[in-house]
Amino acid sequence: MTTVPAPILIIPYVWIGDFVRVHSVVRLLRAQNPDRPVDMVSSTLCAPLADYMPGLRKAIVVDMPRKVLGVPQQRELADKLQAEHYGQALIMSRKWKAALAPWLAGIPTRTGFAGEARFGLLNDMRWGERALPRMIDQMGALALLNNTKLPTDWPLPELRVAADEIAQWRARNNLVNEGRPIVTLSPGAVGAGKAWPVAHYAELARTLAADGASIWVLGGPSEKSAAQEIAAIAGEHVRDLTGTDLRNAILALAAADVSVTNDSGLMHISAAIGTPTVAIFGPTSPWHWKPLNPVAAILEPTGDDASRLRARTEGNDAVAHHRTDDVAVARVLDAVRTVLRTKSL
Repeated sequence: MTTVPAPILIIPYVWIGDFVRVHSVVRLLRAQNPDRPVDMVSSTLCAPLADYMPGLRKAIVVDMPRKVLGVPQQRELADKLQAEHYGQALIMSRKWKAALAPWLAGIPTRTGFAGEARFGLLNDMRWGERALPRMIDQMGALALLNNTKLPTDWPLPELRVAADEIAQWRARNNLVNEGRPIVTLSPGAVGAGKAWPVAHYAELARTLAADGASIWVLGGPSEKSAAQEIAAIAGEHVRDLTGTDLRNAILALAAADVSVTNDSGLMHISAAIGTPTVAIFGPTSPWHWKPLNPVAAILEPTGDDASRLRARTEGNDAVAHHRTDDVAVARVLDAVRTVLRTKSL
């Protein structure tokens, strides 16, 4: 009788893009031991992503409060974890509270980098996180034996969306196929200066609609006003698909011909689905934060190659003065048209 290895748990960072990025770790773990189930802790917001991640068994959903320990939620999560009999937890964040529930649940091996005096909460302590420049290197290292040389290339994140689910979603939302290419715009971003101006998005949408494209604006409730502004300027072929359910954005990106996005979680979703993605960067370093997956274009302000080169070692500080405003609409338009022209051949 074959014994199934104890499941392994990943506790990722809470942001959407990081949740997508950690699928590389899922794929690495499954390649190492195909019979070992892999689960992830997730917020309610990110939970729909788990449904499209090959190799992930399930998400353990709990919403932790920000900036406080959240003892009731920690105990709730610990109870859920204990019931699953995990053999190991990979704790991506250096925060003390990220390691509390696995300790309370008695998970035998609790792996993470040193940080916030987590001695005792972790019993497989790793060192040298700051020497690893990219988040994927930091996360992936926890899935390997201690002091293992990191691979040059990591498995790529993947979000697999079935065509029939896309068709059913379009029918429910009255998004019938008009024979026009679909361009999604994702104007939201977390962090100062990362959002391309809404007026630029509106100008882009107006021109693309005149070219014959349908424009779908994606994001959360905070992007609704941007969607309305874009629609008011660009006209009837713009649809506001902003809302609280991330699944709508996932399915919209899977249906799209091209995605235009800031450096944001939706950028990572789009790239992991395989939708051609035009990503606009400003005060963040693409080398550190772009998707692992191939994208159609990374657009930054022109004329500052020295800062971009320094960012390899200095990180975002080297490009903190870059403004997304300085990425011209014409450059984004040219990148989108190139994708659409290629797809029509």
